[in-house]
Amino acid sequence: MKFTDWHKLFGITLTDFFTDTAYTVELEKDLSLKKQFLDVVIIEKKEGQMPDELPDGFENMGKHNLISYKSLHEPFDDWSADELIGHFVNYRKQVSPSLKKLLPEDDFRLYAVCTRYPAKLEKEAELKPVKKGVYDFRWGSRNMRLIVTSLISEAERNAMWLMFSAVTDRVSYGFSHYNGKIDEMSTAMSDLLRMYETERIIAMPYTIEDYRNEIKQRALKILTPEERLRGLPPEEIFKAFPAEERLKGLSPEEIRAYLKKLPKKVKPAKKKGTTLKKSA
Repeated sequence: MKFTDWHKLFGITLTDFFTDTAYTVELEKDLSLKKQFLDVVIIEKKEGQMPDELPDGFENMGKHNLISYKSLHEPFDDWSADELIGHFVNYRKQVSPSLKKLLPEDDFRLYAVCTRYPAKLEKEAELKPVKKGVYDFRWGSRNMRLIVTSLISEAERNAMWLMFSAVTDRVSYGFSHYNGKIDEMSTAMSDLLRMYETERIIAMPYTIEDYRNEIKQRALKILTPEERLRGLPPEEIFKAFPAEERLKGLSPEEIRAYLKKLPKKVKPAKKKGTTLKKSA
């Protein structure tokens, strides 16, 4: 698959994470007449609740959060930082009331999310560690935050980042701890696993079948008994249990009352002329 597929799956994952929260996510934001796409924009809404826990690096989110994502195939370098600044300038113009009345700079945050540590960028800018895998740096007149998914702490809050880390045990941890919210996320996670397998980036002990089994187990934990049985005909449900289990909880009187309601089998009548006389 092309690395653009990584961008699509990364965008879907962020969309899923911020579903039902105070933020909305827009993918491939068109910022000019000549097609230029910003990978992801996360916008704070007026309504909605905050996520229970934000992944590392997102603690300082603002009203408009612009994200440039680089997969394992791409470095985040000085040109990438320049591009992100350009996207910011364009985006700020578009969302402001007018060019004479631009939204405050403090409404915006710039994020660089990448799989590999940007060794080349480190020569151009001072990367100040915030926490494991998270750095702040200044580029031109703007502050940026760098999140390196292969270095991020292994914690449940970071499951989203770890799925894109390209490190075997971290990827497995991410998939086994991330709980999707939207329908498309299940397909996206399957596609992401398939990309790891197809591109042979890492030897994955965690397979698509493992993921599907975990999805089933998670569903069983949150579904009510009625929801689990919905759509199954009664005979199929009964077949799954032995007679003793089906009758458990019923009193003898209830069982007898039910048996009385069952239609009685009619014995077939004897056909005339079929009896043989006993010989004298």
